[in-house]
Amino acid sequence: MSLHDDAVGVLKGYDGDDAQQAELRQAYLDHLAGHPDGMWKACGAGHLTASALVIDPERGRVLLTLHRKLRMWLQMGGHCEPQDTTLAAAALREATEESGIAGLRLLPGGPVRLDRHPIPAPCHWHLDVQYAATATAGAVEQISDESLDLRWFPYDEVEKVADASVARLLESARARLDAGR
Repeated sequence: MSLHDDAVGVLKGYDGDDAQQAELRQAYLDHLAGHPDGMWKACGAGHLTASALVIDPERGRVLLTLHRKLRMWLQMGGHCEPQDTTLAAAALREATEESGIAGLRLLPGGPVRLDRHPIPAPCHWHLDVQYAATATAGAVEQISDESLDLRWFPYDEVEKVADASVARLLESARARLDAGR
């Protein structure tokens, strides 16, 4: 199965928590149907990306990266690469690379949210498939070349430092964590 096929299957199985998520899900599926290259950065109409919010649920905090190019506090994530066999694997790879933390585990149940945001030319859109991952106890982060900084933030500080999409991702991830207990 190709990464494109995996993404279609993941999106068909995604059950967002509101009408906006359902609209995005359909937009992503339409994009992939119209763009066989819709997984890759080279697709000028936009492309899927994969990200994961790294959570330390025992201490009530999340790890955010100060993105080198955007200069914003964001979850870990980025472009899919040819060796990625699934969206989940791409999200986990990105989170591991950017956090420096081995042993991250994605929350069960597939993606937590979808987020579409414009990006500068030559491409037009990032269609982000957002997961959440838990860090093991005592995990120590290691900054990567893609970040200016990495920092743990208590849940209640996230909306003060990050944009609304990160706050919504945290809210959905916490709901998933609470449902799994």
